[in-house]
Amino acid sequence: MPNLEHPAYPAADLLHLESLVPCRESQVSMLLSIFGERQQFSFPCIFIYGHTASGKTYVMQTLLTTLQLPHVFVNCVECFTSRLLLEEILIQLQSCSSGTEQTSPVRCDTLNDFVRLFKQAVDSQEVQHQTLYIVLDRAEQLREMEANILPAFLRLQELTDRNVTVVLLSEIVWELFRPNMGCFEPFTMYFPDYSIGHLQKILSQNHPPEYSADFYAAYINILLGVFYMVCRDLKELRHLAALNFAKYCEPVVRGEANERDTRKLWKNIEPHLKKAMQTVYLREISSSQWERLQHDGGEAGQLKGLSAHTHVELPYYSKFLLIAAYLASYNPVRTDKRFFLKHHGKIKKTNFMKKHEKTSNHLLGPKPFPLDRLLAILYSIVDNRVAPTANIFSQITSLVTLQLLSVVGQNDQLDGPRYKCTVSLDFIRAIARTVNFDIIKYLYDFL
Repeated sequence: MPNLEHPAYPAADLLHLESLVPCRESQVSMLLSIFGERQQFSFPCIFIYGHTASGKTYVMQTLLTTLQLPHVFVNCVECFTSRLLLEEILIQLQSCSSGTEQTSPVRCDTLNDFVRLFKQAVDSQEVQHQTLYIVLDRAEQLREMEANILPAFLRLQELTDRNVTVVLLSEIVWELFRPNMGCFEPFTMYFPDYSIGHLQKILSQNHPPEYSADFYAAYINILLGVFYMVCRDLKELRHLAALNFAKYCEPVVRGEANERDTRKLWKNIEPHLKKAMQTVYLREISSSQWERLQHDGGEAGQLKGLSAHTHVELPYYSKFLLIAAYLASYNPVRTDKRFFLKHHGKIKKTNFMKKHEKTSNHLLGPKPFPLDRLLAILYSIVDNRVAPTANIFSQITSLVTLQLLSVVGQNDQLDGPRYKCTVSLDFIRAIARTVNFDIIKYLYDFL
């Protein structure tokens, strides 16, 4: 028995719609009840909210397209100013009315111009006797526009005296939208996150034709068992499913196992899913690189180089300045002779270790250092001679601006500025690798 029923729409269209929006039948049924029949006035504004990848945009697009309801769909991130937003609505509306794509530009500078042009477009025969739906995706961007834009869309049906419904799609709750002076309250509707059963059902529908549905469903069950606790984004899970399915099928393709040998298939795919866990959401390498990496049996670090969150583009000497600053922050002053003087003699670590220095300097945090010490370490670790020019000092200022270094104390102190390095060990190791510098050999904690 079909879950979607409405006397105003053909049963075949509703059945097709139900097959396109699995696990969202209750939300679609609610929307159909609010919409009513084509010629009836609907609610002036509907506010739909929910987390990322909960089906808000897809359900609205599928519902309006399948039932052939006149609509305008605009992404507020693409139309980031009020003028772009209003003009895009008018352009799509004219295309909807004429049935052809509108190419002539539409100029709309004010909200009054929009209301006037909107009435002219709606009065065409095609949409005059039907409810027109204006869907604004990523509607939280409306808060950054002029103060009259959001209240105008909430009361657009009243301002234009036309049969129009505005649908706002957002990832945040309505309380963060409501202006301080009050406004017309929309009908709010929540799209909950997909449960693990819903994700299993939705992802299992994409099984390749050369394999059985049960075989692909078992693969999705394994995938969700690994990733569900850290990722519930349907788009990301679909990407991971497509990326790792070829590796899951390898024992079957080679004839080493059949489709029901779940244990052998799991042992084959387990290490590769653990590698994929390290790059969820990051996209540090492309899909083709990941497939090539799996085929060659290499490590993820061989292709991705620096991790996306530990990589920053710096000039050549700025990298050495940052390395020198890190060494000055985490090495005691008395160890500079050991690390940076060529003929220092044999010095044992225990000879100059005090009781309070037995704790790791990395656990105690970075310590401030003067500018002279920073430059002395820089001259020691750089192979060629670096003159103390204005360029070097400007690069130090740039590192402070980037918050890789921080200034300690007041600027008017007589003994010169003191700095502190604020980057992590993983970050500085990644920077040091780009200039072939082994920083671990110069850190007191790793002796």
